[in-house]
Amino acid sequence: MSGAPSKAGLIPKKKILIADDDPAISRLLERVLGGEFSVTTASDGQTALTLGKQITPHLFLLDVMMPGMDGFRLAEQLRLVPNLKGVPIIFLTARDQPLDTIKGIQAGARHYITKPFKIDEILSKVKKTINA
Repeated sequence: MSGAPSKAGLIPKKKILIADDDPAISRLLERVLGGEFSVTTASDGQTALTLGKQITPHLFLLDVMMPGMDGFRLAEQLRLVPNLKGVPIIFLTARDQPLDTIKGIQAGARHYITKPFKIDEILSKVKKTINA
C-alpha cells in the first residue's frame, strides 16, 4: 500500500550532536534532550567532526573551549563539509564576553548560550532551532 506510515507509524527522532569536554554537562544534556531527540556526544572537536560526517545530525550543540579543536574551529570545519554546512549550530560556553558572542555568531551559530545555563533555555532554543 503506497503512502502507508512507516513501521508502527513511528517518526525517526531528529539527531543532535553534542560536543563538550565536560562529561557532567554532556550527560545532563543527553538526559534532558534524549527523550525527544537522538543524542550523540563527543568530548572534543575532532571526534565531533568525525561523528558529524557519519551521522549528519540536524543540530550541533558545541562547547567553545575544548582540547585540540575548539568549538569555533569546529564550526569552521563543519562549514567545509557539503552535507554539514547548513546544519544549525548552538554554542554553549563559559566564554561570556561580547567579542566571544560576536565570534560565535560569525562562526555561524544560531544561538550563543553562556554557562551556567537554564535547562528551559536550552530546550526552548534547541526546539526552536531544530524545528525551524
